Amino acid sequence: MRWALDSEQKMFADALAGWLDDAAPPEAVRTWLDSADPSSFEAQLAEDGWLAIGLDEDAGGQGGGLLELALVAERLARHAAPSSAWLATVLALPALAGSSAADSVLDESAFAALAVESDRFVDAPARFARSEPGLRGRVEIALGADRARWLVVPVSGDEGAELWLVDAASPGVIVTPTALLDRSRSAAAVELLGAEGERLDVDADAVLRAAALRAAVLVAADSLGAATRMRELAVDYSKQRTQYGQLIGAFQAMKHAAATMLVDEEASRSIVFYSAATVEAGDEESPLHAAVAKAQVTAAGVRTADSSLAMHGAIGYTWEHDLQLLYKRAMLDAPLFGNPALWNERLAGSLDLEPIPVAGVDLNGQSIDIVEPKSIAAKH
Repeated sequence: MRWALDSEQKMFADALAGWLDDAAPPEAVRTWLDSADPSSFEAQLAEDGWLAIGLDEDAGGQGGGLLELALVAERLARHAAPSSAWLATVLALPALAGSSAADSVLDESAFAALAVESDRFVDAPARFARSEPGLRGRVEIALGADRARWLVVPVSGDEGAELWLVDAASPGVIVTPTALLDRSRSAAAVELLGAEGERLDVDADAVLRAAALRAAVLVAADSLGAATRMRELAVDYSKQRTQYGQLIGAFQAMKHAAATMLVDEEASRSIVFYSAATVEAGDEESPLHAAVAKAQVTAAGVRTADSSLAMHGAIGYTWEHDLQLLYKRAMLDAPLFGNPALWNERLAGSLDLEPIPVAGVDLNGQSIDIVEPKSIAAKH
């Protein structure tokens, strides 16, 4: 299946691309990354309304849903633009519905972040607990926590998971920035030492499950954007670089590499936008679609990164070339909020599999069972 955007979605994507061309040209992006201070871009992103995409207009948002957010993620990645504050806030906002913090996010650009380990599933068991006089615990790498005014903290309560709102500037909160190889994103260790907070009146388990699926889709969209730009850079370079008296783009190996990247890109595009649509709609199979997106698209992004680097040769390793920014971005997308292997395990665990004994099959003197995905076979 090939996914196609409708006319309104195309207009939205074009408008965003034009805005980013003006707001995040390559020289400006490099300045932000070199200084480790993307605050001017983050402020403009919020001021111009892009932070409000995906929120209902009744709640002060601009409307749209997860598919529009995926378009934002893809375009931010194409420009290698700083995106930690944006992504962290998008994932945290559903937990803040109806709270004063949600208003400050939109009105004052006070970013929010989930205090979860960013190399694990968002809905993994909480690392924080209630104690006297407040909350205690620590996570080592929380995406966007260094940019956040508000922390949404999952807490292990007596009757299950709870979500607490904590002001990052309050006593008992220690936020220590963590350096990442990908300078277009940032993270921090978060430690709570008796910090006070406000318990949010939400179904914590449901919010975290939804956030895990949204994270999977949006990180996959980011990987798609980075891969698209890397493929464009590689093809453009193959039309400029000569070897043995001809352009390297004329060599069959280069053509095959470029074609493989394009096939991965088009497949990834359909996966990302279809999964965004089904997760937004609450489709019963949306967890499968989100898992496929995170596992397959980010793995394809890593392949494209390696192929693009090979097509560029030594110049692709240099600090001055934009490829290194995108390469690092794709490499971070793979483990961010769960690596492809973990999402493939979650995907396999959600399938209706039954062991089917097969007579006469033997392995090293032991009988074995062959497993068939019966539900998939029945549907397809």
